[in-house]
Amino acid sequence: MISYSKISKQVNEVVSFNDLVSIPFESNINAMCWNRQLKGNFYEIVNQLELTGNITEINENELLNLQLSKEGQLAREILLNDLLLLQSQGAAPVLNVIKYYDRDDTFPFFPTDVYSFHVDRSPVPTDTFLCTYHGEPSEILPNSQGIQKVIIPEIREELIKLHNGNAEDFESFLVDNFFDLHYQAHPEAQPINLGLGHMWKIAIDHPESKVLPCLHRAPEEKDGQLRLLMIC
Repeated sequence: MISYSKISKQVNEVVSFNDLVSIPFESNINAMCWNRQLKGNFYEIVNQLELTGNITEINENELLNLQLSKEGQLAREILLNDLLLLQSQGAAPVLNVIKYYDRDDTFPFFPTDVYSFHVDRSPVPTDTFLCTYHGEPSEILPNSQGIQKVIIPEIREELIKLHNGNAEDFESFLVDNFFDLHYQAHPEAQPINLGLGHMWKIAIDHPESKVLPCLHRAPEEKDGQLRLLMIC
């Protein structure tokens, strides 16, 4: 089992869901991992589901209607229990089967899709929870190994040209178009693979946050392999 706390000083490992939701972020900690080894065949679930697009949201009834082997049933029980755990905290978890995310090519020099390292933002205090059960896991990046793209001189020059407006409105332009949320990894950066089955809580940008938001991104899919991801 990977010890994520040894990989990065920004990660705190916990042993239960209760710890995951109750222990606050503080100091340099902005990612928390409920490190666990799950049993069950999650591929069997993914393989049986009817997909309707590049991202298909799966509800509880669809899971319950699947005819599964014992290993598939174990996986289903875990998914249903994770949904229930998050819902009990007032969250609205979504279970998705993902072929791929849409790419953003609006501005070729500055894609703002989820394959780019970015932070989440909310007007109210909250955190992002996620768990990958099958397929390529998400990644996080230590904050010290990334730089906000909007302060990179050559990128900032292109954004100023794109803005083509009053200088006093430029910062608002960056926020309104989500440019300020995206980061570029340093050449020597070492992204952290979040692994399969571990449930993560990551810090986001909100008015009452006491820590830096966590840099993260969706992985590149491999050979059309589907991902099974819960997120809220």
